[in-house]
Parts: sequence; structure tokens; C-alpha cells
Amino acid sequence: MYSSINSVAKPSRQSLHIHLVVSEEIERTLKRIGAAPGFAGDNGETRVLSDGSLLVGLGKRESINGLTMRTAGGKAIKALERMKARFAKVTFEEGTLAKDADRLAFGAQFGEGAGVANWQFATYRGSASTRKKVNGTLALGATDRDFATGLATGLRIAESVNYSRTIAATPPNICTPAWIASQAQKLARSHRMTCRVISYAEARRLGMGGLTAVGMGSEAKPCIVVLDWRPAKTGRGTRGAAKDVHLCLVGKTVTYDTGGYSLKVNNGMKGMKYDKCGGTAVLGAMHAIATAKLPVRVTALLPAAENMVSGDSYRPDDIITLFNGVTVEVTNTDAEGRLVLADALAWACKMLKPSHIVDMATLTGGVVVALGSWCAGLMCTDADLRGRVERSGQATGDRVWHLPLWTEHREHMRSQHADIINSNPSRLGHPLQGGAFLSYFVDEKVPWAHVDIAGVASVDGSTDVYTTPGPTGFGVKLLYDVARGFAVS
Repeated sequence: MYSSINSVAKPSRQSLHIHLVVSEEIERTLKRIGAAPGFAGDNGETRVLSDGSLLVGLGKRESINGLTMRTAGGKAIKALERMKARFAKVTFEEGTLAKDADRLAFGAQFGEGAGVANWQFATYRGSASTRKKVNGTLALGATDRDFATGLATGLRIAESVNYSRTIAATPPNICTPAWIASQAQKLARSHRMTCRVISYAEARRLGMGGLTAVGMGSEAKPCIVVLDWRPAKTGRGTRGAAKDVHLCLVGKTVTYDTGGYSLKVNNGMKGMKYDKCGGTAVLGAMHAIATAKLPVRVTALLPAAENMVSGDSYRPDDIITLFNGVTVEVTNTDAEGRLVLADALAWACKMLKPSHIVDMATLTGGVVVALGSWCAGLMCTDADLRGRVERSGQATGDRVWHLPLWTEHREHMRSQHADIINSNPSRLGHPLQGGAFLSYFVDEKVPWAHVDIAGVASVDGSTDVYTTPGPTGFGVKLLYDVARGFAVS
């Protein structure tokens, strides 16, 4: 991997050429730049030519989209790494892209793919590691002006995605709730945001029975991180801002989930450090929002806790009272994420008065069964906000699929002994239970979207886009694009 990939407006003369090729133009392209026997131009196919330049296939012209461009960017970077290239520029023959192609968007997608493919989690490699070391820096440009502008944007977004992935991959003996808070504070200092932390003691005083119940069994006590981005102000007010918009992003940040007394068994605990990926996606989005200086106010809440087993842990049959006064009968201590989210959502509604809320969480196994690893589940009853999230999902590749949230689903969560239960033993509508539960903690007048990323937060093996197993950073681009949409609308 490269230590960094930097976009350059004017590529150096010594830059290696990256020729993007569509399968329909193979013969004409190769006549000009050199022979490449057997090269078909399939998406992501690469070939080094005799002059040291690199061919990268895009597939058929009519099939080019965001995924094919991200794949091409990722495969190109891996080839450049093997070639030990230091300078490179993207070129394409006339006719490669359709005349009405959005070259700005294609450049951004290529840059995203390149940046995301360059990530590795190498922080804790020791003296016995056999992995390759970082390969210096790469200066990457393009001959087409719009493509080059997009390329710079895509690399910047990829940096935010990779920031999220690095925090997500950090092991639980390091990444405690307090460590998450320290990372948010560092981000705030470097990107001109403000950060406050609601401590365990303060959460207890505030009546946050969900957060404190989940986290009280751990030596590493829970907290809520509040990270606030406010656009720059001028003498006439906030510069170019969407003045009536205050977007609140809430991310489930369970730094490790044993399941509590409803213990995860049969190796079900492996990989539970990724139960914080909702929170790390929100952190990555805030990194992108502040880097781009979006003219819209955004506040992030990260309810952080570790769900452990001890003499102090909460139990099934406990009844707890959450911040807004709703009482919850605990039926399953492994349905903990909705409890920490609930207190954060209720606190946000009362204390921040946001115009819109989007929460993101690795919440249910049911959504994995329903939607697999192809998209996240979306629950939203506000048509405008739902449309914004769905459009951002399509634009960024962080795709979502809308699921229902009806009165019947809310009634399904009723308890005989308290107001509601945290998990219904019935498996009916399992992916819907989390959103139905959370709806009790959001003011009805506040547009709210719940995004369940349990199936897309990590990958077990390499893919065309994610070349390293581990966290994907899903949601960073989605949330950033939602915020950007409010800033420009």
C-alpha cells in the first residue's frame, strides 16, 4: 500500500499513463498504444504494456457506473503498487466514455475506489509480521480537467472512509468508550468542531437507564460523545448555510458485545468489535463534513458502551427507565444496541431540537437474513427524508432498501410488565423490531431515518472494492451525501 495518494492538478511529465479502456474500443486503442494479447477490457482487468503504461478495463461502455469506476480505481492502485509507481495520470481515448457522461462523478468514483483499496490496518503489526511495508506516496492526476477535479474529491472522501475503518478495526482492549471519546476530541481539535462527553456519572443523573444498564457491567464505563459542526459565520450570519437545518447523526458505538447474560455462543463473539461500526461511520462522516466545510449544522451523537458479563451486569427480566421516561422490560441482553441508541435519540430530541435525525447501527441479524450484504435496511416514515437517504445511497454506492414501520410493528414491542420490551421472542418481523423499538424515543414531529448496517459493515474476504477483509466504512459516504444535500438544497 501507499502511505498516501495525493491528487495533482498538473501531472508530472514522468507520470505513468493509466489508460482506461472500454471493451468496444480495444482494437482501436491498442493500435495506438501498443499490443496487449488477450486483454479484453473487462471491468477491473489490468495489463502492463511494454512502455510501462497501464491498461485498466471498464467493461462495456453502456454498463459503466459508479461500481465499475470504483472497481477500476481499486484495481489500478493495486497494479501501480506492484509496479512501485510514484507518479501516474489517468487518460482515456475519445469515445471511451459517452458524450453525456458525468466525468466529474466518474473521477470521484475512480478516486474513491483507489483510496479505499489502498487501506490496510497495520497499526499493531509486530516484529514477526510478514506483510509488506508501505510503499511511499503516489501523485495521481488526470488529463481530463473534470475527471481530475472529481478524482481529488473522491480521494478526499476515501480518506474519511478509511479514517472510519481504522477506528472500527481497532481491537476492544484498546478501543473502549473512553478511547472513542478521545478520538472524537482529537477530530474536533483538528477540524474546528466542538466536542463534549456525557460521562457515566452524568448519564446516571440524567436518567439514561438504557446506556447505563448496558455498560455498567464493564470496567470501561459508558459515555455519550457529542460532536458538533457549525459552519463559519460572517457578520451577516452563517456563510451560505441552510439556516433552518440542524441535522443530527446518531451512531451505535458498542465497542464490544459479548451479548451480556444472553451470551453469544458457538464463536458468535468473533468480530464483535465491529458492533461499533454505526458510530465509526458517523465519525467518518463528520470528518468528511468538516473537511469539506459544508454550510449546514450537523451534530453527531455516539452512545458508547461495552456489553460485558459481571456481577454488576444487567439481566433479562430487569425493568429500566430511559431518558424520556419510557420503561423497558429487558428480555434479551444481546439486544443492547437499541437501548444505548434510545437514550441518545431521546436526549437529542429534547436538548438539541434537530430538524432531522438519521441513526446508523449494526442492529439486527434479521436484516442480514433479509437483505444480505448487498444493502442496508432503511426505516423512515417521512417521505422527504426517505427520498434523500435513498438518493444518497444510489449516488454513493452505500445502497439502502426501505422497510416498513407500521403501528402493528410498534405494538409488537409492547410489554405486560413495562411499557415495551427490548426484543420480542417471536422471530416475526425480526429486522423490523429494532426500528419499531427506537420509534418510542423520537419525537413524532422530527423527521427520522433508521439505517441498519448489520450486513454491510464488514467483509470476511476481499472484494472488487474492498481489497482487505475487515470493516468497509459503509455509511460514511451516505451520511456525508445526505448532509451535502441539505447544504445545497
